[in-house]
Amino acid sequence: MQDGRIPIYQVIQDFIKNQIQTGIWSPGDKIFTEKELMEKFEVSRITVSNALTGLTKEGWLSRIQGKGSYVHDMALSLRNPAPPAAGSSMSAPAEQGDSRNVIGLILPNISDFFSMRMNKGISKALKQSGYNFVLMLSENSKDREAAAIRELLYMGASGLIIFPVDAETYNEEILRLKLERFPLVIIDRYLTGIETHFIGSDGVEASRLAVNHLFELGHRDIAICSDVPLSTTTIEQRLSGYMKALKELGEMINPAMMLTDFYVDYEREELDEQHPLFRYVKNGLATAYITLNGTMALHLYRIVRHLGLQVPQDISIVTFDNLSPSREFDFFTYIDQHEEKVGRLAAEQLLELLDDKSKINQQENKYRKLLIEPHLVSSVSTAACPVRSKP
Repeated sequence: MQDGRIPIYQVIQDFIKNQIQTGIWSPGDKIFTEKELMEKFEVSRITVSNALTGLTKEGWLSRIQGKGSYVHDMALSLRNPAPPAAGSSMSAPAEQGDSRNVIGLILPNISDFFSMRMNKGISKALKQSGYNFVLMLSENSKDREAAAIRELLYMGASGLIIFPVDAETYNEEILRLKLERFPLVIIDRYLTGIETHFIGSDGVEASRLAVNHLFELGHRDIAICSDVPLSTTTIEQRLSGYMKALKELGEMINPAMMLTDFYVDYEREELDEQHPLFRYVKNGLATAYITLNGTMALHLYRIVRHLGLQVPQDISIVTFDNLSPSREFDFFTYIDQHEEKVGRLAAEQLLELLDDKSKINQQENKYRKLLIEPHLVSSVSTAACPVRSKP
């Protein structure tokens, strides 16, 4: 591709191959329907159809008119050999027929614009590097993340870029990569106690920007909400920035405004009116919300509308993810985390490590941690605080 991007049909194909290669789908299994793939990747039916047609020609799938697509028996012969046993060394990839230089990227998903932009930045940086770029998806599962790491190593990957899953504990496969000093760069989020090369947005500054923006609009009851584990340092940084901003503004920190101890089932069609977030909004406890991911922003917007309220007339929302393909279509005020730049710098950092092998064996205190300065992009989901009548 001239601009370094991976065609979306190829992203869909890579996802399906990964499901088969890691044993999640076996011969004879029915895969996602065209409609499900369209919704998952937010693409047209023709894009999905092209992806499935290509996989059928390659022997990965068999398609039955009116019934769907199934994993073909031939797919077993197309899979890579089984990954090494859990106790074997990770730093010695198995020999294969070709001597490809492979760099692996593991993302939680590729169904949102945040991941797509990050993927684009990595693709651009690697385009002229001489390395083959292999993308695998963890679907935010620790087990799938571990399987993807093993698979990439067995393919002969020279280095890895990993966007870790949201989890309360780290993935032991990542720890083993670090202990064996395998060329590795972590992006966006990392876990306490595992120092590695890391590139991401400055979460503390990002929350300060969000709080200051809402404060300038007159909001004082500002809630921050997250449905991912607090053990991830990215979330800790964002909460720290939220509290820091309030202190700087001379405001009291109200623990009740920090909504972090809950889970949201985004697949549920009907809203759960007993859910803590639903009840919080219904009771009018905050005039503005900062959501730490875009999916939650959409969920919150749905709650607001269900209650007969409006954004931003009644409630303002700032989110950490840009949910739109371009600024012309923005609705949400968001924190620009410059994900394409993060991806590009991560790839450049990994290439630098691979070019100078001596850097791989450096001491832990020399690991490079680069935080990109975020910026707030104001849009229509935030407005002046509505006047509240006192009881």
